[in-house]
Amino acid sequence: MTMQRFGEKLRTLRRRRSMSVRELAAALGYASHSYIGDVELGKKHPTIELALKVADFFGVTVDQLVRDEQDV
Repeated sequence: MTMQRFGEKLRTLRRRRSMSVRELAAALGYASHSYIGDVELGKKHPTIELALKVADFFGVTVDQLVRDEQDV
């Protein structure tokens, strides 16, 4: 898994729902949107907690999010 690929998948899922980074951060329970934005850009590593929240929110598996060969 590359952090950049996780971020790309996160951005794809967010855009499919026409959500802003701020809206997604709020929906996932994060007070600041900057962490989500940084993960999308590959600047920060996603935590296990974030991967689980994203998977639950978007109805995908963590496996789809973290494996390069899996699409979302």
